[in-house]
Amino acid sequence: MAIRSAIEWTEATWNPVTGCEPVSLGCAHCYAARMAKRLAGRCGYPARPNEFAVTLHPDRLDDPFRWRKPRLVFVCSMGDLFHEDVPFLSIATVWQIMSIAHQHTYQVLTKRPDRMLEFFDWGRGRFPWCTDSILPNAWLGVTAENQEQANKRIPVLLHVPAAVRFVSVEPMLGEMDLNPYFPGYGASCDSKLDWVICGGETGPGARPMHPQWVRFLREQCQGADMPFFFKAWGDWCPESHTELFTTDNSMRWGVLTRDGEFYENITPWNGRNEISPDYEAIMYRIGKKAAGRLLDGRIWDEFPGRLE
Repeated sequence: MAIRSAIEWTEATWNPVTGCEPVSLGCAHCYAARMAKRLAGRCGYPARPNEFAVTLHPDRLDDPFRWRKPRLVFVCSMGDLFHEDVPFLSIATVWQIMSIAHQHTYQVLTKRPDRMLEFFDWGRGRFPWCTDSILPNAWLGVTAENQEQANKRIPVLLHVPAAVRFVSVEPMLGEMDLNPYFPGYGASCDSKLDWVICGGETGPGARPMHPQWVRFLREQCQGADMPFFFKAWGDWCPESHTELFTTDNSMRWGVLTRDGEFYENITPWNGRNEISPDYEAIMYRIGKKAAGRLLDGRIWDEFPGRLE
């Protein structure tokens, strides 16, 4: 059975592997770990306290063959296919299925691009369906929540053979410059990013995302004719959204600087000091549904090969 996804940039999820462990700041409030905790001991997840241990699910491998209608499929939304505990032979099996069930487009996202590259080096000449040619229906991407991780992960991704390479900036935790990875700014036409996703954080402990971080990233994409997908604000939204909800004294709010410092219940100091007007942003925590997906009055749903 296809698992319809609420993730805005895909249509279904396929989880032949679940489980992971933190590797960087973006993992601090992992939605998949929270969900695994709720499902502990059920639906193929190990019992607590090991509910998010890396687990193979061979019974799910044939799921794509059962889906008649072509769809975008997020592979391993509840884990990382390239975790060190996933054998290369298991990854090769997933790639073989992707090549046979080619009516679907598969979106594979990892925080471990080094191991992704190792997999292709290991399999070259062994498994032609996964290494000797680029699967036209495989989009490969990395998560990069800040500049540090972008500079660490994207250059490795650019050496991986893929029909589409993308970066998911989620949760966005700081201002980022991705220009070096766009064509014409340093990346070659054959080794470049093809898509950028951006979104804020949700759930307990969610961190706010400065609107100028998002705008700066969008402007970079527009300058390079790069498709830009704005997933959502997350649990926090900027003051410009106050017309969408009613503020009250019990609502959490604070000031977020472009440097990433957050001051809860602090009055902004713009106007009292020589600070750029876009340096501070007043943020309100109203939940993902209320915050929505509008950025400067519109939805940004751009995909590879389709700009709006």
